[in-house]
Amino acid sequence: MLTRTDLRGAVPTLSQLRRALPRGGTDVNAVLGTVTPVVEAIAEHGAAAALDYTEQFDRVRPTSVRVPADVIARARESLDPAVADALAESIRRARLVHAAQRRENTVTQVVPGGSVAEKWIPVRRVGLYVPGGNAVYPSSVIMNVVPAQEAGVGSLVVASPPQADFGGWPHPTILAACSLLGVDEVWAVGGAQGIALLAYGGTDTAEADHAGADLDPVDLITGPGNIYVTAAKRLVRGVVGIDAEAGPTEIAILADDSADAAVVAADLVSQAEHDVLAASVLVTDSAALADAVDEALQEAVAKTKHSERVTTALSGAQSGIVLVDDVDAGLLVVDAYGAEHLEIQTRDAQSVADRVTSAGAIFVGTYSPVSLGDYSAGSNHVLPTSGSAKYASGLSVQTFLRGVHVVDYNRDALAEIADRVVTLANAEDLPAHGEAVQARFGGAQ
Repeated sequence: MLTRTDLRGAVPTLSQLRRALPRGGTDVNAVLGTVTPVVEAIAEHGAAAALDYTEQFDRVRPTSVRVPADVIARARESLDPAVADALAESIRRARLVHAAQRRENTVTQVVPGGSVAEKWIPVRRVGLYVPGGNAVYPSSVIMNVVPAQEAGVGSLVVASPPQADFGGWPHPTILAACSLLGVDEVWAVGGAQGIALLAYGGTDTAEADHAGADLDPVDLITGPGNIYVTAAKRLVRGVVGIDAEAGPTEIAILADDSADAAVVAADLVSQAEHDVLAASVLVTDSAALADAVDEALQEAVAKTKHSERVTTALSGAQSGIVLVDDVDAGLLVVDAYGAEHLEIQTRDAQSVADRVTSAGAIFVGTYSPVSLGDYSAGSNHVLPTSGSAKYASGLSVQTFLRGVHVVDYNRDALAEIADRVVTLANAEDLPAHGEAVQARFGGAQ
């Protein structure tokens, strides 16, 4: 089921590694022609166009964009108590981790009378996108909302696709999770039209309790989605900020012969369950483990609920087993790959994990599966994909903060550096820059 790439006995360059490793992904450019008119129509016509496209794509038209408060309240009241308890504990743990990410303002005294402060200002209003395709993602509500709240964002809206099975509103579990987090503004709009409406806003024209209400645009959009969502995020970037262009989810596991093949197989299957384009990659120096994982996969895939989807993902070009000479060589491979999720299942897993330089999140040892991070570790599961972990971070409090320098120099402090500022301005052939300094002292110094 999993193709093999044998790198044993070779010392590939970074360029060769990047070409050799399993990699799938999606071609966002291929759908831009479909998505561009959607975004343009909503930029011009607002909510009415968004509802038209919702009816066309989702085969349902909610009676308003904004979900009524009583619908959200009923969703919370009807939530299974066990699910409510699990969500509450996930929220508690996520708050612990994200509260610790808050940044403190700093003031640096550069010279007497001259200081530069850095203060952290929350984004004014954010749009948090929660997908609704193959699965229901209340966990993604938590992962988006908690860091925004801990950053101090004053206004936020969750957007999620409407569901025909639930009266044209987002899935009740999504709405219940919003209620548990104190979110009262939820929009029943998804896909490219949801992203565009978040960026441009409009007026809720439907005949409901929010008829005629403003749908204020946001300043930043976060959250994963399908290729159409990603394309829309690319198109509105600049009008608003975005967190990332998310690709299909992925897991890489670095394992040696101490790993349990059944556990490794279960983790590969759990990620493949997301999507037929999901990537599941095992990097190991043990051919015996690779064989055992192949065998374990046959049983695991056969009995899992979404076996057809899993089989397609594991059989795709994006998934596979990479054989290496030793764990050191394996580290080079996983750093070149830059996985969204990286599990370390080796002897002395913590010391191996400490040497990793490229991963969205690292899961150390047998008892730290990606599934834990997806829900209840306290970490964030909105992570960089498609190798972007080599330069990007996952969603955090910092995503929702802007660092602003505050420059405060008095007359003497400016006078002390004025000649050098003028010199540099003239060196760049921007003399008016220097003249702006000299004007404060009555002309040339």
